[in-house]
Amino acid sequence: MPFITGARGRLHYRRRPLDAPRALLVLLPGSGQHSGHYHRFAGLLGRAEVEAWLFDTAGQGLSEGDPAAPGTLAELTADAAALLGAVRAERPAEPLVLMGHSLGAATALELLADAAPALDGLVLCGTPARALAAPPPGLPVLAVHGVDDRRTPIDPVRDWTARHESVHLCEYSDAGHDLLHEPVHARVGADIAAWVRDVAEGRPHPDR
Repeated sequence: MPFITGARGRLHYRRRPLDAPRALLVLLPGSGQHSGHYHRFAGLLGRAEVEAWLFDTAGQGLSEGDPAAPGTLAELTADAAALLGAVRAERPAEPLVLMGHSLGAATALELLADAAPALDGLVLCGTPARALAAPPPGLPVLAVHGVDDRRTPIDPVRDWTARHESVHLCEYSDAGHDLLHEPVHARVGADIAAWVRDVAEGRPHPDR
């Protein structure tokens, strides 16, 4: 099983290898979730020729750590940077997109605010309002969000994306916080896969 070494122990990730992927997507899950929850999404990405790398944050899945204490944002960003390093060591040339859900979205935005990893795009899902204080990084961003999300309401995300032309927002009616596990999951996954392919092939993202 593949692991990286973090400050708080060994951290596990799953990879769905493809012979010749068009792009790579690295997923940082939300609080209380792990890589095993995303088999369906990884399969959908694979059919779109996008190779999935799925992380277990500290204390989740097969990673060492305390499940009740995922770590500070600084620790989470360091772990995410280590995972991206492992991905690039294995796949140095393919277009690379980082995706974060909820806490993972906050981690991804913090990582890109503090450093400049070589990424081609960013996907944010269920992004908390507190993570939107800074402008988006200088690369294409897709935000996917449920209109009925009660944990992270959509209005701050709408305001943030409206101010930044680099961000494309996809809204899903009758959907809440955990889009990849709701009835709209197939549409959400297909939208993400298509966007990643567009980024990998140098096509501009759709106008909002």
